[in-house]
Amino acid sequence: MKINAKLNMKKAVVFAASCFVLAVVLASCASSPSGGTEISGSTSSSVPPQESGEISSAGSYREIWAYLMDGEEEYLDTSFPVSDIGYFGAGLNTFGELTGVPDRLKIAGYSGRVHLVVADNSRALTHFCLDPGYSVRDNLLKEIAEASADFDGVQIDFELVSERDREHFFSFLAELKALVYPKPLSVAIPARTRDIAGDPYDYSSIVPHVDRILVMAYDEHWSGGPAGPVASMDWCASVSEYARSKIPSGKLIMGLPFYARAWGSPDPSRAYKFSTLSELADEKQINLSSADRTGGHPNFSYKETVTVSVYFDDADSVFRRAEMYRSSGIDKIGFWRLGQEAPGVWEKFRLE
Repeated sequence: MKINAKLNMKKAVVFAASCFVLAVVLASCASSPSGGTEISGSTSSSVPPQESGEISSAGSYREIWAYLMDGEEEYLDTSFPVSDIGYFGAGLNTFGELTGVPDRLKIAGYSGRVHLVVADNSRALTHFCLDPGYSVRDNLLKEIAEASADFDGVQIDFELVSERDREHFFSFLAELKALVYPKPLSVAIPARTRDIAGDPYDYSSIVPHVDRILVMAYDEHWSGGPAGPVASMDWCASVSEYARSKIPSGKLIMGLPFYARAWGSPDPSRAYKFSTLSELADEKQINLSSADRTGGHPNFSYKETVTVSVYFDDADSVFRRAEMYRSSGIDKIGFWRLGQEAPGVWEKFRLE
């Protein structure tokens, strides 16, 4: 009897342990880390089951995205630590139809994920394609879904959505996500540091409809404004802090610029009314009545001392900005764009 009791006790312990292990396995399968979904697809580097948002070692990121322009494929080196390519070229024509879809076979040697980027920078055309009152919307959704067959995912980059179209934009993303499923849908949206009433790019409203959100944390200073960094460290810190408060870490990608900008002061490029032009001519001691008439058009030239201010990023500043993001728990970054980077950039990064 004692032997049978011991055997029964041993069986009970084994059974209880088996149930516990099974419960843990089922729970882990059902969970989604930090609000993000794992993007499937073959990559040059496998992705370990790390919790998104966990601080990793310096230069190491779970996903590294890079944009590539159609026609600039020579800038893609397959040895780069890039998990995802945003392939640029597709857009909308005058009639709201999808056009310019790049040929995926041009980068057949790249083993990572390739996302079809559909971009538009016309406020009127974007409205025309988002408003369900126009038939072009349904056709565009269908065309994007069909074009996605050759890609691992789709990204929408509509940069001039009006406030009146915000709800149309959200529903457009929701419908497109359903059409391209199970492929991931991502969206590129402008940087924000605070809530904006009626914002068509309201982060919280977009989150449910996409798998990834790339925050374009650049163009803090641009060609139409005063000179300054394309993306200063302090500004980027504010942008990422706001983004982290609104976007689950599993979905958040922080965008970084490779490009430089230059500003001239004074900038002589402008239009003149004749009275102002006369003042300029007097200042430069130019007689308008005796100006050259090349091709029948009066014209003159003068010399001006212009101070040019240039702000750029080298490998160290790019790495510093990326590490600032990583230290706050952000494990996904994206670069605009291949071919614009300084030498040595890619040596500083690696995929986990």
